[in-house]
Amino acid sequence: MNHYPWLTTIVMFPILAGLFIPFFSSEGNKIIRWYTLGICLLEFLLIIYIFCYQYEFNNHHIQLKEDYSWIDFMEFHWRLGIDGFSIGLILLTGFITTLASLAAWPVTRNPRLFYFLMLAMYSGQIGLFASQDILLFFLMWELELLPIYLLLVFWGGKRRLYAATKFILYTAGSSIFILIGALVIAFYNSNISTFDLEFLSGKNYPLGLEIIIYLSFLFAYAVKLPIIPFHTWLPDTHGEAHYSTCMLLAGILLKMGGYGLVRINMELLPHAHSLFAPWLVSAGAIQIVYGALTSLGQRNLKRRVAYSSVSHMGFVLIGIGSLTNIGLSGAILQMISHGLIGASLFFLSGISYDRTRTLLLDQMGGIATSMPKIFALFTGSSIASLALPGTSGFAAELMIFLGMTNNDNYSFTFKIIILLIQGIGIILTPIYLLSMLRQMFYGYRSSEIQITYLTDAVPREIFIAIFIFLPIIGIGIYPNFVLSIWDNKTDSLLSQLFPRNLQY
Repeated sequence: MNHYPWLTTIVMFPILAGLFIPFFSSEGNKIIRWYTLGICLLEFLLIIYIFCYQYEFNNHHIQLKEDYSWIDFMEFHWRLGIDGFSIGLILLTGFITTLASLAAWPVTRNPRLFYFLMLAMYSGQIGLFASQDILLFFLMWELELLPIYLLLVFWGGKRRLYAATKFILYTAGSSIFILIGALVIAFYNSNISTFDLEFLSGKNYPLGLEIIIYLSFLFAYAVKLPIIPFHTWLPDTHGEAHYSTCMLLAGILLKMGGYGLVRINMELLPHAHSLFAPWLVSAGAIQIVYGALTSLGQRNLKRRVAYSSVSHMGFVLIGIGSLTNIGLSGAILQMISHGLIGASLFFLSGISYDRTRTLLLDQMGGIATSMPKIFALFTGSSIASLALPGTSGFAAELMIFLGMTNNDNYSFTFKIIILLIQGIGIILTPIYLLSMLRQMFYGYRSSEIQITYLTDAVPREIFIAIFIFLPIIGIGIYPNFVLSIWDNKTDSLLSQLFPRNLQY
């Protein structure tokens, strides 16, 4: 245990700082937004300090851990820790949330509540990725729900109540399965109940029970990832939320499902994961093609980007199910890569809507001449999304391809089928992205768009877009810069797996 509670500090700091926002004048929007940006930036700098000076990532064990007794009668502890897997997502959370707080500056209605909810989400997301107690993991998972629901209800579009209700029903309803699974594995065959993930990773369960527990957790993660058919809340939520909220949803929230699948299912239930791996791979392959085809049919810009997220998260499922080091590393890299690219596309979609006053692609057209900077930024992010070489998406998807190719547990026929389906998805991706660019920026300007609105990107918007784009290019050129963070962790995870006869 460290002498100074660094992890508790980064988990609690945003929400505690947010408690001071109600004391600001309701007319002081400028002060509130500068204050929130300062808190987010300071939190991000603390995370970087922990990463650089407090954390050793050359070992697969938890290097930085805090453990404080909380509720004694049930052995519930405030137990935090970071390793190579979690620190990458914590850095992503700090980076995206800081830029999202800057993107939210146009929000003027009830800014005190809006920025407080953003900071509450910040704490919940950091807390989830740092949790080393499965009950604390569940609490942090639940902490996300209310802020997003309120952000949708108060600052969403015309169908915001429908989208918010659908979101809360899907996510809250599925979350109960995490609690059920957590209680079963904590109390099974043990005189002393504990929710410590490190202790629980050493427990053995009958295979039948392990499969039931695995399915319980998987149902909750299937909603957040999202896995078809539990994905329908996603396009509705993205379609109605403010684009700063979309940045948090696409950049961080979807990664919670993938993180839980690795942290809980793969690490605590390795036998069941070995059995379910081919089903995850199959579901991921179907999701890639389904998401791409559905995205191509969307007239709404944000819904098209939302369905592209469904498609890209299919690669994460394949990487996690590949049972190889390179495939699992590629899945983690894909989560970070999509977090950056998805946040960028939703931000650019939002600022385009601010100018065109429409999200319908067939009502756009010819706006490149009036908004050349937004056109250039949108084109760059779209090219990154279709995984052009030199971008982070290319590195991640290539690793997932190689992970499936190098897997000796699957039959040659099964691997060929999955690789072909992945290839079809990769062919469809530029079709729906390039057609989106064509409908928005080329051709003749639609009569639906008033030319007085078509101002180009301002310096603040250019700053946000470029800063998101820099790590996309940096990781694409030299992916080992981030892969080295979790390389030993993936080795450790795969050493726990005992694949049974997986010839499919």
